[in-house]
Amino acid sequence: MRVRTLLLLRWLAILGQLTAILFVGVVLEFDMPLAACLGLVALAAWTNVFLRIKFADNRRMPEGWTTAVMAFDIAQLTLQLGLTGGLTNPFALLLIAPVMVSATTLSAGRTLTLGVLVLLAATVLVIAHAPLPWYSGEHYSPPFLFIGGIWLSLVCSLIFMGSYAFRVSEENRLLADALGATEIVLSREQNLHALDGLAAAAAHELGTPLGTILMVAREMERELDPGSALYDDVTLLRSQAERCREILGQLKSLGEDGDSPLVRLNVHTLLEEVAGPHRGVGIEIDILLAGDTGEQPIVPRNPAILYGLGNLVENAVDFASTLVRVSAEWTEEDLTIVIADDGPGFTDDVLDRLGDPYISRRASDKSSDQRGGGLGLGIFIAKTLLERTGATVTFEKRAGATVTVAWPRRILRSMLPERN
Repeated sequence: MRVRTLLLLRWLAILGQLTAILFVGVVLEFDMPLAACLGLVALAAWTNVFLRIKFADNRRMPEGWTTAVMAFDIAQLTLQLGLTGGLTNPFALLLIAPVMVSATTLSAGRTLTLGVLVLLAATVLVIAHAPLPWYSGEHYSPPFLFIGGIWLSLVCSLIFMGSYAFRVSEENRLLADALGATEIVLSREQNLHALDGLAAAAAHELGTPLGTILMVAREMERELDPGSALYDDVTLLRSQAERCREILGQLKSLGEDGDSPLVRLNVHTLLEEVAGPHRGVGIEIDILLAGDTGEQPIVPRNPAILYGLGNLVENAVDFASTLVRVSAEWTEEDLTIVIADDGPGFTDDVLDRLGDPYISRRASDKSSDQRGGGLGLGIFIAKTLLERTGATVTFEKRAGATVTVAWPRRILRSMLPERN
């Protein structure tokens, strides 16, 4: 709870007590222990001063301190009521005020504790209390049955109003959490849609110069002697230019299923297709399969799945020392793919933020001339694309970096095209 809010509420309560005491004792001239009542008001005021000094630099007061302050307020008000008539005092209803505040700001356990404390205080006030302040020489004493009725009404009000306030507050908290989560998802979707537009623009703009490079590379390859020292370099240049064209084609069709005849893949074929472009760079890629059922799951040849898994494998290869292990496990309900490398792993400070744009550090920084472009925008795109297909993506630091992608198989089955 905010310190300023709590102190303001307590100052209002202190001012109210002081006004009521002075009006009854001075203006109405009723017989009452004026000095003792004013002393309790002064004690409450000094606790407010103490709290202002102690929490001067804090924006919110810890739950434990808030509970203790409210328990003190219940005890202080109980003493005031004990000196001024107990439950026959019209202000006895204010005993439930701290519980109402607690129900809207504190946990259910702490609110229940304060409610029990109020119940005990009200019960004590039924038995032990001074006479209600009244005119000099007169004594006002309602029958015990009337006091019992006040106690019962106080208990019923405490239970009903406390429960109602807690439920309303809890629903507001859940709604606020849901709105916060929705804002995060919408922000991620907006970022991805912006990247979709940039990818389409980049594919369009790069298409012409890339076509020119590819044409020149092919002409040079035809003119060079296959035994020439430059022939292998030109062949590599042509193959990489063709791969760039394929990547640009994938970027333009990430939201489509494509017209490939191979629209159904088993898990092994999927992993081989994902890992294939990243072999031959000095890092070994092992593919392991294990499942509770005999047949491998069938998955759709979805560009989002291919690109997302491919990006995760590429990052693993970039940071691995010697080995990347891609394993698939399945049951009747789930399919889980784990991509692990033997590199430095993720740093603790970025592990919880992986999947956000532009988070790009591993456990050891790499210079610009080394392999590995980082774990920023690519991981964000891969994670968002995979989550769009119904997957859950988690990042862990074990011996190296480990990424787990899991789908419910019913979702994968629903994505499969119907057989003709």
